[in-house]
Amino acid sequence: MTVVAFASAKGSPGVTQTVAGLVSVWGGAPIMAELDPVGGDLAFRQLREDGVPLDRETGLLSYAVAVRGGRESSLTDHLQPTDEGIDALVGVTAPGQVQGLGLAWPHIATGLQAEARPVLADCGRLTPGTPIAPVVEQASALVLVARSDVAALAHLRERLLWLREPLRIGGVDGVPTGVLLVGDPRDRRAREDLARLLASAGLPVPVLGTVAYDPKAVKVLRTSSERAVRRTLWHRSLVDVVPEIQTLVDSRVPFWSEEVG
Repeated sequence: MTVVAFASAKGSPGVTQTVAGLVSVWGGAPIMAELDPVGGDLAFRQLREDGVPLDRETGLLSYAVAVRGGRESSLTDHLQPTDEGIDALVGVTAPGQVQGLGLAWPHIATGLQAEARPVLADCGRLTPGTPIAPVVEQASALVLVARSDVAALAHLRERLLWLREPLRIGGVDGVPTGVLLVGDPRDRRAREDLARLLASAGLPVPVLGTVAYDPKAVKVLRTSSERAVRRTLWHRSLVDVVPEIQTLVDSRVPFWSEEVG
């Protein structure tokens, strides 16, 4: 069904927190899949809904074992509900574990696509030779998350130029790709400058909007009321970008159309 891959080109622009925030406002009870190749931190940052620490062995690792060789397994059996109301596929905690998943990655990608609920996948940093390439190549859309400073945008452009061929960006059968900035949503100039930068490089990649960089709002999530959270600029900015991401997802040519064509 719907799998949206979120990734960064360089550094830590806040992909994990952005994906967690989007899950809370997306609709349709989405799943958060932690697929960061260098190891995720969801197991350290959140608890189960009953207050017990998340099980690091139940999640991506257990699912990979279950689907290895093309076997079928319900993704639901490997999810953990967190105390923030997220149904999470907990990722690995070390890079070596990701490499150890090896040939299971294409089957993981297929399983995510077969899930009835939307899947928002935190793919960490995309680099050449990344083991999660099958997930990105089959995704309904790829959203690159970046800070709005000059150095970050330069790395973003170079990473998109590298991805243009394998993802067939701009092609009829390509993976729809967009950019989500982390910064000040009121700064229209940053979005406009990035749009010009991408156009000058011949990259048909839309700028989807800006998620507020608001560490204080994120920090008090556990202690604030739902009403208080909804009044933060961070929450409002997440709500604003969801329709843009969904429009990007809707532009994906169905897989059956690719096979027929």
